[in-house]
Parts: sequence; C-alpha cells; structure tokens
Amino acid sequence: MDFSVFSDEHYMKLAFQQALKARDAGEIPVGAVIVCGNTIVAKAYNQTETLQDVTAHAEILAITAAANYLGAKYLTECTLFVTLEPCIMCAGAIFWSQLQRLVYGAADPSKGYSNYSKGNSVEPACRQAVHTSSKSNGGLLHPKTVVVRGLMAEPCGRLVEDFFRELRN
Repeated sequence: MDFSVFSDEHYMKLAFQQALKARDAGEIPVGAVIVCGNTIVAKAYNQTETLQDVTAHAEILAITAAANYLGAKYLTECTLFVTLEPCIMCAGAIFWSQLQRLVYGAADPSKGYSNYSKGNSVEPACRQAVHTSSKSNGGLLHPKTVVVRGLMAEPCGRLVEDFFRELRN
C-alpha cells in the first residue's frame, strides 16, 4: 500500500500527535483532526483540566474550530478523526454538526457512545478498521454519518491505558 498524505491513516496519525499533546499537558490523551476535502480545518486535544471545562473534549473543540474556519455550523463534507471512540456528549455534537464521516481509533467500552446506541452491544477494539454504513452507525449519530472503527486501535488504546496506569502509580 502506498503512503498518501490524504489517507485515513495519515490523518489518524495527526490525531494521535494531538493525543500526545494532551498527555503531555496532563489531560486524558485524546486527539482529533477534522478534514474537509483534503484540507485539515481543525486540530484539537482534550483540555478539560486546562480550561476547567467538562465539555472541552477534543471532538467538541475540533468541531467548534472547524465550524469557525469554514463559517458554517454543518460539517456535511467533513471527516472527524479521533483517537478514542466519542462519548455520548461528543456523539451529540457529531450528530448536530452532521459530519459526513467519523473515523476513530480505540473503542471505549466504559464511556463510548456505542454503549448507549439502540440495540448495539459494545464491540472490542480491533486492529483493522471496520466500516459501518450510515444505516447502522448506532442511532446516536446523524443518519448520513459513516463510521470507521478501529483505525490504529492498538496504539490509541495503549496510550489511554498507559496514561491511567501511570495516574494510579
């Protein structure tokens, strides 16, 4: 497979770099990148501790930045790349912004939106990306949002696990 700066893997690596910034700032290591066409329109990482704001998740900050950059509240032609499965709050923001695609790394079996989805059971993190059609995206996202789960799941999940392990020690 040839490397492309316009591949999902490339953008997820950029989101992972944002997650490393979060970790270095003492935040839960989650990073996000929003791409429209082949242009990065937003990058963000968790800043709940820094901003003392429980809503300052990477996804929310990235959606706000992308909407400001594009001058539009709907992100119908954009893809959100995020290192950890979004929580239910972020799923709501993804729904309302009408993102075209959601690509996430590690599943979050305790706080991820799939725990709250209609009729869906929590799926374990997988090493290979799994595409979900718009008709089966979990019921909490916009019906047109296509979901790709598990891209770089192993390193994304390990980053979060290591963060919490270090916190406990």
